[in-house]
Amino acid sequence: MAGTFAGRVPIHRFSLWEKAADRRVPLGFDLEITARCNLNCRHCAVNLPAGDQKARQRELSVEDISRIADQAVSLGALWCLITGGEPLLRDDFGDIYRMLRKKGLLVSVFTNACLVTDAHIELFTRYPPRDLEITVYGITRSTYERVTRIPGSFAAFEKGMDRLIGNGIPLRMKAMALRSNHAELPEIAAYCRRHTRDFFRFDSLLHLRYDKDRERNRDIVGERLNAEEIVKLEHSDPQRSNALRKHCDRLTGNRAGPSAPRPDLFTCGAGKAGFTVSPEGIFRLCQSLWHPDFLYDLQKGSLHDAWHNFVPRVRARTSRAPEFLENCSGCPLINLCLWCPAHAYLECGKLDGWIGYFCEVAHARARALGKKRESCGEKRTGKGE
Repeated sequence: MAGTFAGRVPIHRFSLWEKAADRRVPLGFDLEITARCNLNCRHCAVNLPAGDQKARQRELSVEDISRIADQAVSLGALWCLITGGEPLLRDDFGDIYRMLRKKGLLVSVFTNACLVTDAHIELFTRYPPRDLEITVYGITRSTYERVTRIPGSFAAFEKGMDRLIGNGIPLRMKAMALRSNHAELPEIAAYCRRHTRDFFRFDSLLHLRYDKDRERNRDIVGERLNAEEIVKLEHSDPQRSNALRKHCDRLTGNRAGPSAPRPDLFTCGAGKAGFTVSPEGIFRLCQSLWHPDFLYDLQKGSLHDAWHNFVPRVRARTSRAPEFLENCSGCPLINLCLWCPAHAYLECGKLDGWIGYFCEVAHARARALGKKRESCGEKRTGKGE
């Protein structure tokens, strides 16, 4: 019987996603296998020292991860992201990776590439990852190690990249836009685009520490670019600026002013198509959501209960706080500032809190896009048109 060859279809274009969008199916999940890292980056919200034995002892075993992965697959999961901390720090990384692959999951890995060995190359060659995404902090030793604060880390990064590129491992590249590497970002972008398989992305909005460490939070705030610097950076990058203009109306709501305030806290996609598991087995709706009321211990319960019972209760949370209703709820620029209850809790200890820095960035982006309109946060920032 004759068949039809459909050709190669990018995974993000599968019609499956549209069918599953409104059914709240956990198609993928993020698996943080360690919070420890070999680097000590100034901007990092999660990292603990590589030799932190207490953190190491709390990490899920391969058997624990296998049990959670089985439950995820039974709920409909198709892919998994292994992240950290630095996941290659774990001696049993290969066992975890192979186990997840053998369950039929598409597996992605986020890494800084500094710990890549010949054994990792053999593993990724034999069992290719869906994505292997590398974060680049600088392309000179001075810049790279200004960010990482670890002498010798740039040489380790170069060695890891040489191994990956030299063995033809397909890579995706990303960068953080920081005060410490701001001057080198054009060169970082050029380097990444030479070596990435399809796209390069950078992130300029830094959120605060999950553990609320005050000293580390001061480091993070010190690494933030101001709103005008972020806009200038984005518009100097043709791919980024073209994408912002292409999706401008969608990002700004395509309306002339604020919409009617809504009390719903969670209007994002958290808990709709995926979830995150911490190194200790704590289920969260997304990576950034660390409010104590919204943490579910998978060591004491099941993923089925977390997904079907716990998540709906979290997403049903609302707020009647005037600050929230008058500023963020209904703001047409909210997709330009990336406000969400998870970030609000990290910034100000309140799920419905207003984040002045994010709001300033949103208005600066809107002005650069020619969106001269009234929005909810203008009276707070003084940046309105």
